[in-house]
Amino acid sequence: MRVLLTSLCFVSALSLLSGQEPRQISGIYPHLAMFNEEGECGTGAVVPWADRLWVITYGPHLPFGSSDKLYEITPELQQIIRPESVGGTPANRLIHRESQQLLIGPYVINAQRQVRVIPPSKMPGRLTGNARHLNQPADKVYYATMEEGLYEVDVKTLEVTGLIQDGNKPKPGFSKEIAPVSLVSQLPGYHGKGLYSGHGRVVYANNGDRDKRVITDPATPSGALGQWTRPGSDWQLVRRNQFTEVTGPGGISGNERPETDPIWSVGWDHRSLILMCLAKVADAPEPQWQAYRLPKSSHSYDGAHGWNTEWPRIRDIGEKSLLMTMHGAFWAFPREFAPGNTAGISPRSNYLKVIGDFARWGEKLVLGCDDSANKEFLNVRKAKGELAGPGKSQSNLWFIDPTQLDQLGPVIGRGAVWMQDPVKAGEVSEPYLFSGYQHRSLHLVSSSDSAVEVILQVDERGDGVWREKQRVKLAANGSQWIDFPASESGVWIRLQVSHAVDRFSAVFHYRQEDTREVAASPVFEGLAQPGDHDISGGVLHARGAAFKNLRFISQSVGQVPTVYDLGHAFDLVAKEDPEGLKWTSKNAAIPEDVLNHDAASILYVDDKGRWRLPRGDAAFDQPGSLGAERVCREVCTERDLFNAGGTFFELPAENAGGFAKIRPVTTHNRRIKDYASYRGLMVMSGVKNEAQGEHVVRSTDGKTALWVGAVDDLWQFGKPRGFGGPWKDTAVQANIPSDPYLFTGYDHKHLSLSSDKPVKIRVEADISGTGLWVTYQEFEVKPGSNTEHTFPDSYGAYWLRCVCDTPATVSAQLRYD
Repeated sequence: MRVLLTSLCFVSALSLLSGQEPRQISGIYPHLAMFNEEGECGTGAVVPWADRLWVITYGPHLPFGSSDKLYEITPELQQIIRPESVGGTPANRLIHRESQQLLIGPYVINAQRQVRVIPPSKMPGRLTGNARHLNQPADKVYYATMEEGLYEVDVKTLEVTGLIQDGNKPKPGFSKEIAPVSLVSQLPGYHGKGLYSGHGRVVYANNGDRDKRVITDPATPSGALGQWTRPGSDWQLVRRNQFTEVTGPGGISGNERPETDPIWSVGWDHRSLILMCLAKVADAPEPQWQAYRLPKSSHSYDGAHGWNTEWPRIRDIGEKSLLMTMHGAFWAFPREFAPGNTAGISPRSNYLKVIGDFARWGEKLVLGCDDSANKEFLNVRKAKGELAGPGKSQSNLWFIDPTQLDQLGPVIGRGAVWMQDPVKAGEVSEPYLFSGYQHRSLHLVSSSDSAVEVILQVDERGDGVWREKQRVKLAANGSQWIDFPASESGVWIRLQVSHAVDRFSAVFHYRQEDTREVAASPVFEGLAQPGDHDISGGVLHARGAAFKNLRFISQSVGQVPTVYDLGHAFDLVAKEDPEGLKWTSKNAAIPEDVLNHDAASILYVDDKGRWRLPRGDAAFDQPGSLGAERVCREVCTERDLFNAGGTFFELPAENAGGFAKIRPVTTHNRRIKDYASYRGLMVMSGVKNEAQGEHVVRSTDGKTALWVGAVDDLWQFGKPRGFGGPWKDTAVQANIPSDPYLFTGYDHKHLSLSSDKPVKIRVEADISGTGLWVTYQEFEVKPGSNTEHTFPDSYGAYWLRCVCDTPATVSAQLRYD
């Protein structure tokens, strides 16, 4: 028994002996949670191999090893921690066909599940990617590091040859086993991600930069796509933007026809996502790089430092199309994508989890996540108060049916081909995705002192044949909104301007219809509604040290707070721990007065400005029977949920746009006291005392309960909705803009204007979330009656504000259904 328990985590061993399948909620098995002693515990790679699922975790910056592990998971979901583990910050993986070995992190695993290790002393660096060798693919492979290092490794002997020096400062006395590498890379950027080979070159991507501006400004130039051809040479710059995945039709086994198969790389800048494709093009003697642009679904990945992205992937999951993850969306990616055959990319759904890798394993899709970081990095803000981070970094796997990929969040997409950029006369933009969305529109904004003609062209079939779609004339310093009816077909769209403009913007807003019901799924039945009083709430904190459980300070109306611990077996047990009660009550305290509520709407003020949000239910203007409720908390690494007025919002970190890029996820209208991440689960307090159900964990003494599930269960609460606006019977001054009021992420939007005297009210829209305001429409408003307006379904913007031409007492209220 002792031998068994040293290899298996405790609950797995018990499950094996009892013959019972471990308990899971929403596809998350708490006993499979992975921990380390570092500031972060992300999932670097997930690969089925030799009848097992192999998983590695990583810490944040550990080029010489760490407490992270190599995990072997059996079909019975037994978790084996391999004794060969040396840790680090690895996310590389490759299946080497000729030798029948899996390369994952610094580990080399054969078909008999024997594990060999390349120790960090021989190959230091944060291992980020593998690629097949250009000249000896049967015998050797490449490893790249996050700091531009490149190694060549013999797959039989594991002999390491350095080609480009890893950029980390050598650890004294640590790297004596490796031959010195004199070549120091000059490739711009850092924080490497993908690696792949083909067409006589090795392609490498990084997505960060050491410029101090990356900490605050997502538009800072950052990242690079590079390529390398031979020993003695450095990476050569292909494009100066942030890039992540590099792969091809061969996936993690490498391209089978490296001379002809395309190579893809996915990245982004502050304008949009960027897809690069290296392939042979007719009449060109050498393979050519071609660029395409795609919309962003989430801005939580936008930090120019590159820390927010983890490892987006394009992988084969046994379906007609490949699966791509990028900026919070699942995408269908065509296997044959290449110039002249570019149709088929389409968004499937939005998600909230942070996903480092994924793979098809049997009937399930297994996603490796980055759930809770002890060190919350730069993600600190006023709305959280003095909130302690999780006591121990932890993450888990998420098992879902592949059909769920189309059933999570409704798809939205925002992006630009030009964003306040200088544009030359006759310049043609890069192609931007035009297909895959029901509602589509485009904002054009020109700073030119003279009129500008903009030509819109469409590639209808993805075959590279462009036709003129329409011409738009912009007045001097003008703007125009263009609606694209659903009947208008095309795969890609691009723009051309008639003459030079110093600052020109072309911003697209896309979305699918949100088909979710207003009513919440039955899985949330246990959570209290505004009128409920017989409930228990309390604060939550994932504990550190060796506890690996969740501390819950439970409180019901009129009752003394009680300490409970939630364990991996869903055992919620009362504890006598006065010191723990004191510490948790202080360090996980819920700050009060984070939000202001006035007649107009919900107001949040931070050091960046004043922001107004809709109400979901007016009951949330007042504290519940258990006092203040949590407004803001990190629920996935460097991703916050903002809970205001009965709605959950996704809130990017300050370095990724902050509050200006917030978007609604769902309107729950529940009295949620607190919420936190634990073993990959989303845990919420504020449960009705009589509640039962699969997602309700009751305490062993029957006095309290918690709700548990996956963070992406939240989509099932129903579509976002609300009411409010910038003004409500507000005395306003002439020509002074109102506070911005959130507009993005809602389905059907209606505006009502009123005034005590005749006025003109100009409605303006921030179309980029960066303060790029344009006029939407001007309304004449007369006293005694409301002026009503319904926005077109395709109209998109981040924020609205109003400007009145005359001092008056006015209202500007919106209803979102």
